[in-house]
Amino acid sequence: MTPPPSGRRTDDVTIRPLSSPEELAQGVAIQRLTWGNEFTEVVPATILQICQKVGGVAAGAFDANGRMLGFVFGLTGVHHGRLAHWSHMLAVEPDARGLGLGKRLKLYQRDVLLQSGVVEVRWTFDPLVARNANLNFNGLGAQAAEYVKDMYKESSSILHRGVSMDRFVVEWRLESDRVKKALGNQPAFKSDRYAQAPVVNTQQQGTNTVKPVELPLPLERVIRVEIPFDIDAMKANSMALAAEWRANTRRVFLWYQEHRYTIDGFYIDRSTQRCYYCLTQEHESHT
Repeated sequence: MTPPPSGRRTDDVTIRPLSSPEELAQGVAIQRLTWGNEFTEVVPATILQICQKVGGVAAGAFDANGRMLGFVFGLTGVHHGRLAHWSHMLAVEPDARGLGLGKRLKLYQRDVLLQSGVVEVRWTFDPLVARNANLNFNGLGAQAAEYVKDMYKESSSILHRGVSMDRFVVEWRLESDRVKKALGNQPAFKSDRYAQAPVVNTQQQGTNTVKPVELPLPLERVIRVEIPFDIDAMKANSMALAAEWRANTRRVFLWYQEHRYTIDGFYIDRSTQRCYYCLTQEHESHT
């Protein structure tokens, strides 16, 4: 197997495979920092080490002093008869967020996998987390493959308490035109096409308040599904409201998935801080 890239350096941050005992230990520590000390699904240092011998990726973004600022981990296997990679974890330390390290770690992962002949990567993310939707769809050019209700059933992480763990499974086709456009800072889709598309799951209440509601779901050619701008802040303020958003969007995504709609893209209206998934009937998809 071809050795992985030695590192992707930007400013004083270097991304490289975890190799020394100290680096592997930091890979464990950042998991606990991100998902909490009670998180029981921590990947141990031994697995972070040996996965790299069979096509897996365990890498960190390190500052000039060797401190880990970000971490990515995934396993390579076979899906439908060809090599594929499951990207299981991506984490960035709180004080290093906003520097683009999440995307840079994914680009490093892409470099490694392409050298190994892998062209398809999958992972999951919470459909209610707008910043992750923005990274996955707009920053990386990934596509939603499936909405899964209660994918992980339960978790010991403090991040997952109070709201059921529905997830999107996304597919990242590493050499697709969509990915190449996203990585070249070209829009993966045109959000203005959806400017007049109906929003099927919310109603305006007052000047700055949007409430999730159960509406009849139209079979329009294009529709929008709204999510909160910051679900984590909402959880801190009202777990009941966050759970209401989960139930609302679960109903909508599963219904449109059953009726063969695809997610064409995602955008954030910065003027209103409202966030929308854009869905299209499958035969009309512009992905």
